[in-house]
Amino acid sequence: MTRKHLLCLLLTACIFPSFALSQTTETLSLAAASDLVYCLEELNAEFQNAHPAIALKTSVGSSGNFFAQIQNGAPFDIFLSADVKYPQELIKAGLADSSSLTLYAIGRIVLWTINPDLDLTRGLQILRDARVKKLAIANPAHAPYGRAAQAALEHHQMWAELQKKIVLGENIAQTAQFVETGNVDAGIVALALPLSPKLKNTGKFFEIPETSYPRLEQAAVLTKKGKNNPAAKAYLQFLRSDKARSIFDRYGFRLPK
Repeated sequence: MTRKHLLCLLLTACIFPSFALSQTTETLSLAAASDLVYCLEELNAEFQNAHPAIALKTSVGSSGNFFAQIQNGAPFDIFLSADVKYPQELIKAGLADSSSLTLYAIGRIVLWTINPDLDLTRGLQILRDARVKKLAIANPAHAPYGRAAQAALEHHQMWAELQKKIVLGENIAQTAQFVETGNVDAGIVALALPLSPKLKNTGKFFEIPETSYPRLEQAAVLTKKGKNNPAAKAYLQFLRSDKARSIFDRYGFRLPK
């Protein structure tokens, strides 16, 4: 090998690593409600196909906990909440950009079980059955889907009656995990979870009538930090796109026509 060829190889080795690093300098931190845990995988993959230079950092949990964290300075760029009220409160406090508020879904809840002996054609009335010893819902204190579950049970005058059966999940994803593993007999979860590719062949579900609980309007917002992040603006624009809408729809996150 000539000195000239060796010099070219050394220069290439020096240039291309630095070029690769320069392509991943943009970072984007997402805080997302846990009902999106599977849907978000598809959304992020689609976004990164178009924006490979952006490094995504995703945290999934209860909307109420993320709301509190952002209030206390957590460095998230975008907040995808299971309740429009949390983003609205951040806007009022000057912690989010009002012009970025984006309604992306109307959430729906279902009664889900992996027990083949439970007759879900009876709807929520099956929860009075002696075979249902444990019912999981997300914690209503900080999970919008938990509040919806409580409201539905109150609507059917079952909340007080079922108190001894209720097991609280930290968020809706953990609630679904309780059902999937058989640690509870049934659970009230987001429709998106049993519709996901991972869980769609697991158990059976009954969709709880939307008249039984307040409308679950889910919204995304740019935080004060994210307002100045071009990557965050690009992601929010993607959430408004037809490609993102088709993914949301597959998971039952349909908006009113």
